[in-house]
Amino acid sequence: MASDPKMIPQSGLLSTEANQAAALAAYGGVLTVDLDAIIANWRKLEKTAVPAECSAVIKADAYGCGAEQVSRALSKAGCRTFFVATIEEARKVRGAVPEAAIYVLGGYFQNTGEHYASINCRPVIGDLNELAEWDVFCRRTGWSGGAAIHIDTGMNRLGLTLAEAQAIIPRINAGDHGITLVMSHLVSAEQLNNPVNAKQLAAFRGIASEFSGVPAALANSSGIFLGAPFQFDLVRPGAALYGVNPTPEADNPMLPVVDLKARIVQIRNVERGETVGYGGTWTARRPTKLAIIAVGYADGYFRAASSNDGTRGAEVIVAGKRCPVAGRVSMDLIAIDISDLPPNAARRGHLVTLIGEGITVDELAHHFGTIGYEVLTSLGHRYARIYKGGNVVEPLVKPVQAPAAEQPPAPLPIEQPASPPPLPN
Repeated sequence: MASDPKMIPQSGLLSTEANQAAALAAYGGVLTVDLDAIIANWRKLEKTAVPAECSAVIKADAYGCGAEQVSRALSKAGCRTFFVATIEEARKVRGAVPEAAIYVLGGYFQNTGEHYASINCRPVIGDLNELAEWDVFCRRTGWSGGAAIHIDTGMNRLGLTLAEAQAIIPRINAGDHGITLVMSHLVSAEQLNNPVNAKQLAAFRGIASEFSGVPAALANSSGIFLGAPFQFDLVRPGAALYGVNPTPEADNPMLPVVDLKARIVQIRNVERGETVGYGGTWTARRPTKLAIIAVGYADGYFRAASSNDGTRGAEVIVAGKRCPVAGRVSMDLIAIDISDLPPNAARRGHLVTLIGEGITVDELAHHFGTIGYEVLTSLGHRYARIYKGGNVVEPLVKPVQAPAAEQPPAPLPIEQPASPPPLPN
């Protein structure tokens, strides 16, 4: 087990409970990330997608779970390819996985080539201007680190149109293109019978087959479960790695990954007819015992989980029993109705469970009026973080940048081959 070195003094001899106690001396809550569960989820997805390669999407700090810790654990498990959103995310991950292929989904902008080359990562190119600028950089410097081509098959967000992709086929098939992947993204993969899935599959299969010798990728987490035709050469699971259900029309095949606990800072009693929280929207219908918890919407516990006199809100686990939120969630605090617990079952300083013990990320997302992705990526940085599993036994130390003199030299220009057909205007 290891923790974020900024937060919990670490000893290999400390139990989970001892680590949590140390954390709570300075923090109101503990977020525990089970790296072994992430590895198990990745292996399940890998097995489902065989013979396709199974990569890992670790953008947004691995969906809030810690990109460096997650990428290091998955790399040890055999994952060779990772996807992030920005160059800065790639830079952070590169120190953890020095040999892996890292794709940056945010694309290529002029004058960013040196940044890609310095950490040996690959842009996902979704526009003809990007492709032309990337081509200029590679020819000017001799860089051959690779890039992906993103083709839009229905999302209408990023990617070359089918016509634009068709137009660059002669350029790609002429060789010396440096394209290592062609990819698209599914619109409604979580809906098994949505006709858009078949339409996108047909469009992508048709265009990808013309990129001679270039591996293809279409399936996200849910897309993997649409079957072999969607899996191509590489699959790109994201949320499923972190326990979010990729098959919401069926039971969740993934293991839970995060456990979130927060501290009771006060126990108080209110009389029948008194209100609780901002706006006085929740009224006690009986003499009520409340536990005030040190977490709020600033910590990613959404205000939408509030309750009022007409609507029941989210629940937390207190002393092994589900107890409802009472009143509005505020920035730093929530009130929980613990009237039905035995006397002294909950005390100041005790931990309550916000995620875990049967409360899933997807359940919380339902109360928040959103999806599990947003729940995970919204978990704030005011929690102490504990990482367990993944062969992690030391505090994780951030990689130190080498002095300028020790940086690898820029790639030398190479002799240019005969010019291939130009890019279309």
